[in-house]
Parts: sequence; structure tokens; C-alpha cells
Amino acid sequence: MKKIIFFLAITLIFTACKDESKDNGKLNIVTTTTMITDLVQNIGGDMINIQGLMGSGVDPHLYKASEGDVSKLVNADIIFYSGLHLEGKLVEVLEKMESSQKITIALSDALDENTLIGSKYFASNYDPHVWFDINYFQQFAKKVANVLSKKDPENAQKYEANKNAYIVKLETLQNNIKQTIETLPKGKRILVTAHDAFNYFGKAYGFEVVGLQGISTATEAGVQDVQKLATFIIEKNIKAIFIESSVPKRTIEALQASVKSKGHDVEIGGTLYSDALGSAGTVEGTYIGMFEYNVNTIVNALK
Repeated sequence: MKKIIFFLAITLIFTACKDESKDNGKLNIVTTTTMITDLVQNIGGDMINIQGLMGSGVDPHLYKASEGDVSKLVNADIIFYSGLHLEGKLVEVLEKMESSQKITIALSDALDENTLIGSKYFASNYDPHVWFDINYFQQFAKKVANVLSKKDPENAQKYEANKNAYIVKLETLQNNIKQTIETLPKGKRILVTAHDAFNYFGKAYGFEVVGLQGISTATEAGVQDVQKLATFIIEKNIKAIFIESSVPKRTIEALQASVKSKGHDVEIGGTLYSDALGSAGTVEGTYIGMFEYNVNTIVNALK
């Protein structure tokens, strides 16, 4: 990381005197996670050039910036990231970008801290997985549109129109998933996953959520954690547990084996998208598609 920071500092020195400009008349935008990339693309449309640092299946908790990433960040007009230390190993680089007077936006700053889920085990003291509450993602959309409009006032009306259209889609998503969840008896709404990525989902949609690892995947699950959760699964008669796309499946497989060693069965109900979307070009490669897929997978496996 020190090498990356040094490279960043040198790059910023050599680019400090360059006039800020647009490529092909468009803003150059850099985003971190796939969720943020999809959001900004929906708001910016064809008025922006956008580059996402992270791809499908990438764990933002552990992601390290490359020299290529630094070049993208230095050449950006605006950098959007999630914040709340989700991009843990990128924080130092992003802070350097802020000190260079780049427009660097942590979208979580748009949220009321009093409504966030606290965590004494995480660096920010808040659970960073806020996109699993659609109401928060709507606030993200408004923040993105506002930032883009201020930087590019000529296209402000288009950004506003795109934001309004996207929020309508998010409201439709909200209604659809609530209807799907209503088909699952309340007593079966217990979600066991690889790490604590779904607490906001649980709070918003009435699930008890238990993660094998902590809020950050940098926290390893120990044997006692596995044994304790296996006992919980048996006591609650939970039918299925879930792998996450950005977390190695061995942790959940170990949990399943522990349950079976105690004379009980639990299925792996499928793979959920937690810290990253699905592959680009697929339905699950969008925020809306990911959310619908996750809810359908959870409900069908727990019924």
C-alpha cells in the first residue's frame, strides 16, 4: 500500500497544473463497488464516461488499489464510493484524493447516522452494507444526481429526469419484494449467511439475520463460531443457509458439515449477492436484478 500511496503522490504532483477537462465533452467518473457503478450509470446515462474499480465477485473489504486504479482516480472528475469503511483498504488512497481537491463523494454521507446500525467490531462503528435497504439507495440516487448536476449544469435536467425514473423503478422493486416476502411465514424468516452483510435487509424486511463472519470479511470465523451457529440452526429448525458470491464458500460448507455432525440436516439454499453484483450483462449484474434474485432465492429456500 505504501508503494501505491507514493505512486499516487507523484502522479498528483505531475497532474496538479493540468486543466480539468472532459473526454468527448463528458464527465469522467470513477466508482468503487459494482452497486455504486450501476447506480451512477443509471443517473449519468450517456452524459458520462464511467469506470468501476471493482468487478463481479470482488470483496470490497479486502480490495487493494493497483497502480492502474490510481491512474483512473487521478484522471477522474468525480469519484463516487460507498463509504463507512466498506472499501477498507482503499480508504487511505481515497483520503489522499480528497486532500488533492478532487471531488470525492462518500455516498453514505447522505444518510442520517442516527438511523444506521452500529457495530463495535467495525472501524467506522457502523455497518456499511446500507444498500440492502432500498430507501437508503434512493437517497444515494438523489446525492449522485445533485453532484453531477452541480459539476455539469448543462445536463442538470437530464440527470434529474434519470434520477426520477430510477427512483420509480426502485419503488416498484420495493413493492415487489415485499409481496414476495409476505409469502414466507414470519417464523421462517431467519437468514444465515457467510458474513453480516444483510443486517439492513433484515431490519427493513423483517428477517432475523445471523452471519458466520463479522461485518467485515477480514474477520475470520473460528471453530467456536461455527459450533455455536450450528447449534442455533438446529434449535431454530432452519431449513437452509446461504453462500455469498464474494466470500469463499468453505465457511458455509464447514457450517453445514457441523450441523450434519450433530445428526441434523441443513441445505445450502443458494448463492446470494452481497458485496458485489452478478456478472456484467446479466440481470443479477444490476442492483434491481440482484435484489430480486436474492429475495427469490431466500424465500424459495426457506419455505
